[in-house]
Amino acid sequence: MAKRHRPHHFFILKLTTINYLPWPIKFAPSVRTVDSLLSQSTTMSSSGILNIILVVIFVGFSAWAYQAARPPPPRPLGSPNGPVITSPRIKLRDGRHLAYEEFGVPKETAKSRIIFVHGFSSSKYFHPFATSASPELVKELGAYFVSLDRPGYGESDPDPKRTVKSLALDIEEFADQLNLGPRFYVVGFSMGGQIVWSCLKYIPHRLAGAVLISPAINFWWPNLPLNLTNEEYSRQLKRDQWALRVAHYLPWLTYWWNTQTWFPVFAVIHGHPTVLSPPDLKVFSKFLSVAEPGQLEILRTHPKQQGEFESLHRDMNIAFGKWEFDPMDIENPFPNNDGEVHLWMGDEDRVVPLALQRYIAKQVKWVNYHEVIGAGHTLPYADGVADDILKTLLKDQS
Repeated sequence: MAKRHRPHHFFILKLTTINYLPWPIKFAPSVRTVDSLLSQSTTMSSSGILNIILVVIFVGFSAWAYQAARPPPPRPLGSPNGPVITSPRIKLRDGRHLAYEEFGVPKETAKSRIIFVHGFSSSKYFHPFATSASPELVKELGAYFVSLDRPGYGESDPDPKRTVKSLALDIEEFADQLNLGPRFYVVGFSMGGQIVWSCLKYIPHRLAGAVLISPAINFWWPNLPLNLTNEEYSRQLKRDQWALRVAHYLPWLTYWWNTQTWFPVFAVIHGHPTVLSPPDLKVFSKFLSVAEPGQLEILRTHPKQQGEFESLHRDMNIAFGKWEFDPMDIENPFPNNDGEVHLWMGDEDRVVPLALQRYIAKQVKWVNYHEVIGAGHTLPYADGVADDILKTLLKDQS
């Protein structure tokens, strides 16, 4: 037998049953009561539909935001559709590879062995001592150089666990695998210069000396005076102020922020001309006049050929994120005067705040500070500066 459906008025009567009496009493509701209940039911139904729509919109937006903020995987090196491996590489204990390029006198006969660490949106090919230093001076000093691609750059494998400390340990293992000896020099430019602080903190016993050239500054280092930091931060381009905030407070959003088209992105990524001072423009103009088209294409594409996130964006998250230490708290790495640390800056640098760099150099008494008049951020590529840096660092070798 088919199931009989109860009429709708049964539910209305059920709702109006008086249950607090010893026996149930049902009564026929008035027309006004029925209209009121139907009106409430309609209101509740409309409200429920609106809530469902809002939930669907929220879920859809969240899914879109997750996909937009999630960086694509890196392009695997050596894969059929990935970048070609053309450089020598060493394999680290964790299975990653670091690519490198050698320059100068033979490693076996060198008086000094120097590791060069490149900067932001750069690679091992942006080597100032290979391009700007005098070959005669390099030979006289007996200097051997090895320039490496940092993780995620060029032909070095990405390191998804990269930290402020990890690259210093990578450099130590890299030096051991290349048989650079118990002590070696480390020189870093821009963000590579910032990494030299990590080497001074975590592997000082392996260093014969160090040079920081136009090193990047983290505005959130706690020992920087707040008034000076705020003043210098306010002088940054508005687009850079926002990009740095995202990297520091919302690192998971860095990829989206620097690839979206709604707001201006980090000026250096975009190639904004205002970050270059007149001396920088002079350096670039000279370089462009002598470089071959093929060389320019390699320099433009090689750094981020595995993808921008593992190179540029992860760089930003680490450089401007939360550090495990403040460089101004590092103890003298050479208490026995068996090594020196030099910091070089151009007084027309528009990328790194000069006032903050001067403050850091003043606080860290064991740093030898050199400020070059009329030089910009591209300081080591300016005429004669690479030679000056080498002669100062290796003065006992000449």
